[in-house]
Amino acid sequence: MRILFIGDIVGKSGVDIVIQTLAGIRREESVDLVVVNGENADGGSGITPSIYRKLIAAGADCITLGDHIYRKKEIIDILEQQSNIVKPANYPNDAPGKTWTVVKTDTGKKVAVFSLIGRVFMKPVDCPFAAADKILAEIPADVNIRFCDFHAEATSDKHLMGRFLDGRVSAVCGTHTHVQTADEQIFPGGTAFISDVGMTGPHHSILGRKIERVLEATLTFRPIPFTVATGDVRINGALIEIDQNSGKAQGIRRINIDEKQADRYQIED
Repeated sequence: MRILFIGDIVGKSGVDIVIQTLAGIRREESVDLVVVNGENADGGSGITPSIYRKLIAAGADCITLGDHIYRKKEIIDILEQQSNIVKPANYPNDAPGKTWTVVKTDTGKKVAVFSLIGRVFMKPVDCPFAAADKILAEIPADVNIRFCDFHAEATSDKHLMGRFLDGRVSAVCGTHTHVQTADEQIFPGGTAFISDVGMTGPHHSILGRKIERVLEATLTFRPIPFTVATGDVRINGALIEIDQNSGKAQGIRRINIDEKQADRYQIED
C-alpha cells in the first residue's frame, strides 16, 4: 500500500494547491492513504475548522499537528470531536485532542497515525520517546501499519526517534523545519525515514514568510509581523510504500511538485 504524507501546509496558497491537486495525485500515484501536517495552514500559524473540513473534503484521511496546534482556539472542538486529527502525543493529558488514531483505506486496511514533538531547541514538553512507547502499547496488535510524524527542530533528534522506532512503526517522517531533506531511507528494521518532508506553500520566502519582512526584523530588531508569502508555491512530501502483511516499509520517495507540475494533477469538474 502507499501512504502519501504532505509536509507543513503554510497559509492559503498551501491549502489551495493541496485542494486543487490532491485528488489527481492520489489517482496518478495510486495512493491508498493521505496524511497531512496542517499546523501552519491558517495564516502560517494554526488551523481552523473551515480549513480542516476543506482538507478532508479534498482527500486527506488524517491531519497531524505540531507546536502551533492551539493558535486558533476554535479548532479545539474539532480536536475533541473528530477522530481523524491528532495532537502531539507528548503534550499533557489534559491538552485537547487525541494522542493517536486509526484510519482506514478504501479497502478497509487500518493505519495508526500519531505525532510527537521534539525537545531539542523546542519549548519544554514531555518525553517523546516515553510517549511513543505508551502509544505503541495502546495500538491494537492487528493494526500493523503505523505512521509517526515527528515534529522537531534538530536533525539529531529526528534520527534518534527514527532509530528508536525502527522495526516498530512503518514510517517516521519529520516536519517543522520546512526544508525538505535528502536523507530518505529504509532502516534495517523496516521503518521508512526522512528528517523533514518539507513545506507545502510559498517557497519564494523564508520558511513560508515574506523575505523582506524577515530580513527587516532581523536587521533592525523592529517588531515586524512575518506575513505569509505567496510566490513559488509547491507541494512537498513523501510517498511511502508499505507491505500490508508485515507493516514494513519497502520504499520511500520525496515528492516536490511546483505550480507548473501541479496543473497536470488537477481534475476537471
